[in-house]
Amino acid sequence: MKSQWQCLLENIGEWHGSFTRLSPQGEVIEDTPTLVSLEGLNDNKTVHQIVRRLPPNLPPEEKVFKYSSLGRGILLFDDGAFSSGSIQLAPFSQFGAELGLIAHKRRLRLVQLFNNGQLERLTLIREKLQDATTPEKLPLTVDDLVGTWQGEACTIYPDWRSPDTYQTTLKIERGEENELLQQLTTGKGSIASKATINGKVICFDSGYQVLLLPDGASSTCPVELKANTGFFLEVGWLKSPTERQRLIRTYNSQGEWVNLTLVTEYRLSQQSP
Repeated sequence: MKSQWQCLLENIGEWHGSFTRLSPQGEVIEDTPTLVSLEGLNDNKTVHQIVRRLPPNLPPEEKVFKYSSLGRGILLFDDGAFSSGSIQLAPFSQFGAELGLIAHKRRLRLVQLFNNGQLERLTLIREKLQDATTPEKLPLTVDDLVGTWQGEACTIYPDWRSPDTYQTTLKIERGEENELLQQLTTGKGSIASKATINGKVICFDSGYQVLLLPDGASSTCPVELKANTGFFLEVGWLKSPTERQRLIRTYNSQGEWVNLTLVTEYRLSQQSP
């Protein structure tokens, strides 16, 4: 793998897009055009970042950051995909993370924020470089997910131990009316789960919910974070009808951030009608 700093440099450029604030149910609260620039200075030893929010009929808002090292809460993959956020869940506090994917001169970022353990709000960030030619994807649907997905996962760790890579199989099928069945198989075994479809919200019996979002995106997380229970936060991105990426930030039962996993999976088949 590249160094973490080299992975960060994959995000260099001027990213035109928007910050879309969403309710926990996926309803749009606010959509603000943005321009985020990341520039390498001093032979790329320093990154200069400017975040410009361009709200309609209001003065622009600008924040400037400069850094030459990475914080403890961030990890990145070779293609520039990354996650940053809280490294420890604490009671009576705000908790959250950002998960970002990058492909074809486009970025998709998702921020999931919790307050006192309750999912409070989400921000979906869709961006592209000026010379990007790949169009934005349509909003994700249940039918986009149904089928058998074969993939490869890579897990990296905050303590810099060697990455793990392994094969995955994700089978998603419709059950009875408004029911969705899922089975995930990895080298560690198989997990079956059941969910109820309610419009663009998929509610799993386990307490997780999946929101179907614009640009082929999905947000997966618990509705409530419970003490002494491990959990994960995930963003998904349907890059084509047969290729999807998922980025998963995992916490253990003590609420400690333990790893970050990037899954690239391909749809082998779709469920017959």
